[in-house]
Amino acid sequence: MAMFGSLSEKLNHAFSKLKNRGALTELEIKEAMREVRIALLEADVNFSVVKDFIKTVSEKAIGENIIRGLDASQQVIKIVHDELISLMGSKHARLEVSDRPPTVYLMCGLQGSGKTTMCGKLAVMLQKEGKKVLLAACDIYRPAAIKQLQVVGEKAKTEVFERGQTDPVRIAYEAVEYALKNGFDTVIIDTAGRLHIDEQLMKEIRDIKAKVRPKEILLVVDAMLGQDSVNVADAFNKEMDITGVILTKLDGDTRGGAALSIKAICGKPIKYVGVGEKLTDIEPFHPDRMASRILGMGDVLTLIEKAQSAISEQDALKLAKKMKERTFDLEDYLEQISHMKKMGNLTEMISMIPGLAGKLKGANLNVDEKQIERVRAIILSMTPYERTHPDIIKGSRRKRIASGSGTTVQEVNKLLNQFEQTKEMMRQFSSGKRRFPF
Repeated sequence: MAMFGSLSEKLNHAFSKLKNRGALTELEIKEAMREVRIALLEADVNFSVVKDFIKTVSEKAIGENIIRGLDASQQVIKIVHDELISLMGSKHARLEVSDRPPTVYLMCGLQGSGKTTMCGKLAVMLQKEGKKVLLAACDIYRPAAIKQLQVVGEKAKTEVFERGQTDPVRIAYEAVEYALKNGFDTVIIDTAGRLHIDEQLMKEIRDIKAKVRPKEILLVVDAMLGQDSVNVADAFNKEMDITGVILTKLDGDTRGGAALSIKAICGKPIKYVGVGEKLTDIEPFHPDRMASRILGMGDVLTLIEKAQSAISEQDALKLAKKMKERTFDLEDYLEQISHMKKMGNLTEMISMIPGLAGKLKGANLNVDEKQIERVRAIILSMTPYERTHPDIIKGSRRKRIASGSGTTVQEVNKLLNQFEQTKEMMRQFSSGKRRFPF
């Protein structure tokens, strides 16, 4: 299910009862708010947050004489949308950067939150912005924690500073000194986690904080924990005065209570979210975009950013030319599937397109990497001429291609049919007969 899928569905159900009405009574607004309240509570949003949210929305809806509006339902939805944005922090809270390098980011959190992997994701993202990043291994307790960070660092193409299982405060200090001498402008410190919050954990992080004076203290919490993640954020903030939160596993959290509660409870913004297992699966947390996704309005800006990161401008121009000239062939088709794979979960992408998510409810559209490999094998089993002239691929050729690719004739047929459908859709878009919903 797409991010916030269950909550989005319930909220849209509540608002569907208000549509196509010239005016709304106060009773109808209260009934809609009752359903919104239930939906938020079932999404594991903090009770006091829900109570204040419903009170604010109700007062604005009734107080602004919406009951006499011609487009009353849209006005109610707009108020809810605006209050969701306010609840989550109004705007994206960017990472602070030190006036003098290196900028130090101290990562903290409980065991199992995905903290070490998030260090790598943050490093990959910052490197794309031109930063030279050093990872510091200060988790000396958990078995193989240092090795895990080294593996993450290797995948992220980032150097890892470690001094074995010695004093973590000293390791952090020496990492910053090393960064200063070797031209690193950013240091990400991976600290130890615990199964639960205890004084020893907090003291160690406080000591590291005092020694290296980080620009940001970022708490990594698991979105799947719902209210527990909010409690963890509140506890860490009271002890450490964190500067921001990073939510992991938001792609698997169909409820969304953590995302909607953390800012209101601990007063600190969510800065980034983890939306998958790959090191590139990290997104800035934009409250306005999240509010749109929660209400089923899509998130075109994030979709465009994902596309830009997966497809170069040169590739996009090449594809546009082929569509215009109607020379799109099977090699181009394979290339576009590979680009789609880079963009990630197809269901999540479709949920970002206004008007499409609801129509594809329940569809399993996850990108199957094994299926992509089968498609690749089928296409590579064709001759170069067949790839550029797929219309010549008939019975005997299909049997040969199936045999050469280790697939079946049915799979070859399916691929060719999908290719023709894609080609036809592209032809319609390029001719202007159809338009994207945004």
